[in-house]
Amino acid sequence: MTIQQTGRFTTEQDLRAAIRSGAFTGHTAGLAPGKLQCNIAILPAKHALDFLRFCLRNPKPCPIVGVAETGDPALPTLGPDIDIRHDLPRYRLYRDGQFAEEVTDIAAHWRDDMVTVALGCSFTFERALMAAGIPMRHVEQNRTVPMYRTNLPLVPGGAFGGTMVVSMRPLRGADVPRAVEISARYPHAHGAPVHVGDPAAIGIAALERPEWGDPVDIADDEVPVFWACGVTSQHALLSAGIPLVITHAPGHMLISDIDESSDRPI
Repeated sequence: MTIQQTGRFTTEQDLRAAIRSGAFTGHTAGLAPGKLQCNIAILPAKHALDFLRFCLRNPKPCPIVGVAETGDPALPTLGPDIDIRHDLPRYRLYRDGQFAEEVTDIAAHWRDDMVTVALGCSFTFERALMAAGIPMRHVEQNRTVPMYRTNLPLVPGGAFGGTMVVSMRPLRGADVPRAVEISARYPHAHGAPVHVGDPAAIGIAALERPEWGDPVDIADDEVPVFWACGVTSQHALLSAGIPLVITHAPGHMLISDIDESSDRPI
């Protein structure tokens, strides 16, 4: 049985080592429980200030948890051995606002003017939800959480703007208040949901056709619950039309050494 099939690791360092070696290239949902998982955006330094301004103005979908030095692939505040060129299971490259390719290592694409920004991820609070007996359907079905564009507006920052992207988890109606309470404890991981119920109310036409991730089953006694999603930052980066942007592939996050409830320097 391969590492990808088992998804079992002793430590987060073991997991990153498996990712760095290419032995693990799957999604990270349900892995490294209790550790902060991060969305990643890598962009040229001349655009980084506007992007950071955009994230600060939209902290719900884009909570900043780490910023690297220009040209430095390390993120020492998130883990002393992190090398962002190798430590994501999958990356996406975008050129001039268009998807170019998906790769498992970006050493060949790294430049001295690149800045890495790490953003909190909703995978972080899923452990607490599951510990409270609230199941996560995408984890059960070994799928990437479904994500959707919405009509929820963002506050622009420079060339960055647009509308929010959300992730969806179907929950039993009786579990919704508890899920709201628990996830609200993690503002660095998007916090409480932004919408519960009718997807059309936030501009989603069909739950079975997510723009990112995989569709999941929804039972008759369940309602869709939507959280702000870090893929919002990718959507904003694409709309800016930057010559080269590198991000995580949706669902394939950076695993940090940081406890999910800790205060973190960036």
